[in-house]
Amino acid sequence: METENRTVVTEFIFTGLTESLDIQRLVFVLSLIFYIIILPGNVFIILTIISDPGLTAPLYLFLGNLAFLDASYSFIVAPRMLIDIFSEKKIISYKACITQLFFLHFLGGGEFLLLVVMAFDRYIAICRPLYYSTVMNPRVCYVMLLAPWLGGFIHSIIQVVLILRLPFCGPNHLDNFFCDVPQVIKLACTDTFAVELLMIFNSGLLTLVCFLGLLTSYAVILCHVHRSASEGKNKAISTCTTHVIIIFLMFGPAIFIYTRPFTALSADKVVSFFHTVIFPLLNPVIYTLRNQEVKTSMKKLFIRQVIC
Repeated sequence: METENRTVVTEFIFTGLTESLDIQRLVFVLSLIFYIIILPGNVFIILTIISDPGLTAPLYLFLGNLAFLDASYSFIVAPRMLIDIFSEKKIISYKACITQLFFLHFLGGGEFLLLVVMAFDRYIAICRPLYYSTVMNPRVCYVMLLAPWLGGFIHSIIQVVLILRLPFCGPNHLDNFFCDVPQVIKLACTDTFAVELLMIFNSGLLTLVCFLGLLTSYAVILCHVHRSASEGKNKAISTCTTHVIIIFLMFGPAIFIYTRPFTALSADKVVSFFHTVIFPLLNPVIYTLRNQEVKTSMKKLFIRQVIC
C-alpha cells in the first residue's frame, strides 16, 4: 500500500490489564487503598527530610530525591489505569501516549541512575570514611543529584525520537494498560528490527549493566563491612541490605521487560503492573523502615505539626 494512502493513527486503544471484570474491580480497590496509604507516606518522607536540619547528610538528600522521583513516577500510569477500569473504550491520543512514554522513561531512568549514585555514596562512607567529607562535599553532591535527571532525560529522549520516526497506520490496539516501548513499536507499519535492537541496547543493556554493577559494588561493601569491627557495622549492613532490596525491586522487572526481544508473554502485564504501580511507592517506605534517623524525625514532625 502506498504511504500516502495509509491511515495515520491519531489514537491508541488499550486492551487493559485483564478482561475479567471481577479482577479489574479487585485491582482498582487494592490499588486505591495502596495509594491512599502509601503515597501520603512518601510525601511525608520528603517533607521530613526538607524540614529537619539534622538530616543534612548526602544519604538523606538522595533519599528525598528518590521519594520525589517515585511519587512522580506513580502519577504517570496508575491514575489513568484506575479511570480506564470503568471505561468501555480505553483510548489515549498519539501525543498523550508519547508524552506518557517519555515521562515513564525519564523518571524511571533517573531513578536507576540515582541508585548508582547512592551506591557510590555508600561505598565512600563505608569503605573510605576518612575521605567522605572531602569527596562528598556539597558541590559534588549537587552534581551527583543533577546527573540522574540529565541521564534520565537523555535516555528518554532517545526512545521518543526513535518512535517518532516510525509510521503508524493501524492497527492501533495496545496490548497493555499504558504506553510503553515494546507494545508501541509492534504497531509500526514498517520493519522495526533495527529499532528494537537500539531500544534493547538503550534500555535493556544499560539496565543490565547498572544492575550487575550495583550488585558487585554492594558485594564489595558488604565484604568490607563483614571484615571490619567498627561500631556502625550493623547499621552499615542494614543500609546496604535495604539498597539491595530496592535494586531487585526496580531492576528485576525492567530486565524482564527490556532485555529480550519485544515479543508478548503472559507475564508481561503482571510484571508491568508491579513495576509501574506498586514498587515505585514501596521504595522510599522500605528505606524509611530501615533508617532510624528518618523514622525518629518523622515522629517528631508528626507530633509537632499534627498532634500539637
